[in-house]
Amino acid sequence: MNHHQPPLLRIARPSRDLEAARAFYTSGLGLQVLFSFEEHEGFDGVILGFPAWPYELELTRNRSRPAIPQPTEEDLFVFNLTDETAWDAAVRQLRRFGAREVAPSNPYWRRGGVAFEDPDGYTLILYRARDDVREPARFASR
Repeated sequence: MNHHQPPLLRIARPSRDLEAARAFYTSGLGLQVLFSFEEHEGFDGVILGFPAWPYELELTRNRSRPAIPQPTEEDLFVFNLTDETAWDAAVRQLRRFGAREVAPSNPYWRRGGVAFEDPDGYTLILYRARDDVREPARFASR
């Protein structure tokens, strides 16, 4: 892969209730619907994110053999937000939406983060990250 031009990353997972998950991630978190589909080779789905972001979240449902999501306590979506105002607004928006707050199993995420459970039982963490969130030295001290 070319590290100067990152590929688009799409994380795809099943949803038992696409409409509830779509509402959580759009009305609750504020993502945009980039594309949605019905009965595409037996699947319904929605792709979420923002056009300028190099990643997308795809939620799908197999019409003939729906997969039952089986999240573990370590299946996380983590958004590292370095801007405190943006972090605070995102947390407030999910709370206003009525998203259920949960305690992550890893104590690291409890320090500086707020966790919510999505309609399929997966944990979304909004983490108040420092500006140097990607510096290797930060991870070496864990």
